[in-house]
Amino acid sequence: MLYQWLYSFADQISFLNVFRYITVRTFVSFFTSFFMAWMWGPYFINHLKQKHFGQSIREDGPQTHKKKAGTPTMGGGLILLSILIPCLLWVDLLNPLVWSVLVITAGFGLIGYIDDYLKVSKKNTKGLAGKVRLLGEFVISGSVVFVLIRFFELSTVVSLPFAKNISFDLGYFYILFATLVIVGTANAVNLTDGLDGLAIVPVIISASTLGLFAYVAGHYSIATYLQIPHVIGAGELTPVAAAMAAAGLGFLWFNTYPAQVFMGDVGSLSIGGFLGIMAVITRNELLMSLLGGVFVVEALSVITQVISFKLTGKRVFKMAPIHHHFELKGLTETKIIVRFWIISILLAVLSLATLKLR
Repeated sequence: MLYQWLYSFADQISFLNVFRYITVRTFVSFFTSFFMAWMWGPYFINHLKQKHFGQSIREDGPQTHKKKAGTPTMGGGLILLSILIPCLLWVDLLNPLVWSVLVITAGFGLIGYIDDYLKVSKKNTKGLAGKVRLLGEFVISGSVVFVLIRFFELSTVVSLPFAKNISFDLGYFYILFATLVIVGTANAVNLTDGLDGLAIVPVIISASTLGLFAYVAGHYSIATYLQIPHVIGAGELTPVAAAMAAAGLGFLWFNTYPAQVFMGDVGSLSIGGFLGIMAVITRNELLMSLLGGVFVVEALSVITQVISFKLTGKRVFKMAPIHHHFELKGLTETKIIVRFWIISILLAVLSLATLKLR
């Protein structure tokens, strides 16, 4: 908590008084995170190469992906480092909401790391058993949500987007609901991470939007004016969200087509879990399905494909997730990626419109 140490000298150096403002620490956190990811990137990638942590390509995938075999994976570790260190410097670690976000992010990152390590060590795409992975995600998410409800008065009321007066109090059933939001978001991001830069830009956009939601929800006057739930302490999540967005931006420097590194499950699961818990804390659980619409469509395409094949023996898409379907339809990888980015921006703007409409 470097900022608190600097702020303690505000009586002698008045300029240091600025560190008590969330907005200032948000900008500082953003640039700290970005430059960490950007400067450490080449060394991190070289380390992955030396460890022979190369990507294994699924045999039934598009043939154009064969050339990507061996590209360093587990680059999500760079994102995690570039998030956690700025949080130690510029965020109030006495805030329980901050800890809940960090626990989910790091916990899901650990599960992803184990999954990635098993893949690269065995040189296949199997990794950690799906049931084991899901169990770990549910245990971590459920435990964090329970603690927040039991000891820190997290609201169990769910509000509908675009509606001011429609809400439901789920009581302790909210634990299961919130856990499904977090786990579902994490795995949807994981499924989206299949093309160079495809997942990370929607993550940057979603994290930035949720950071704004956190600031608004944590500010009593603004929350009251907009008639949205006021969440005490949520404002402190704004510099955390800024660190996530900036770390993603720094990672994109190396992940853009043609990618020098892939984030792997250590990245996709951790940042997906981050988005999920941010949506829960800021009371935007249902809105996350709109904000993260790209992730939702990717996940639904896989679910639809599996159900259709099991029931009828036929496939709805040429290949799932849906970005592979578009590849096999003849669209270039970069065209698919950029169009998905555009859709993410449009969905973020629509999500922000709910601040005034609900």
